[in-house]
Amino acid sequence: MVFLTNSNKGDFLQTVVKKWFREKDYGFLENGQGPDIKVSKADLVNCQFLKIGATVEFECHPDNQGLMAKKVKLLSQKKFKNSRNRNPGGKKSPFGVMT
Repeated sequence: MVFLTNSNKGDFLQTVVKKWFREKDYGFLENGQGPDIKVSKADLVNCQFLKIGATVEFECHPDNQGLMAKKVKLLSQKKFKNSRNRNPGGKKSPFGVMT
């Protein structure tokens, strides 16, 4: 779900990170029932990457590729205990380290 917030500099949206491809330097933000919002590493403010589930604040702009997030600021990181992106139970993966 995407929330609209007001600041002295304009309207910003808040949502959570849906996907992040660290090796490709981009990802997608949740957009409720609408199309996902693409975010690039170049548009991150004071961070180098995003974690899935992190809450972010951003400006949304239309682009020829769809919706693009600009001026993306990290608000909080979610701490996962048993996420599908983690190794539940601490069992060793036969495939090595997965990112």
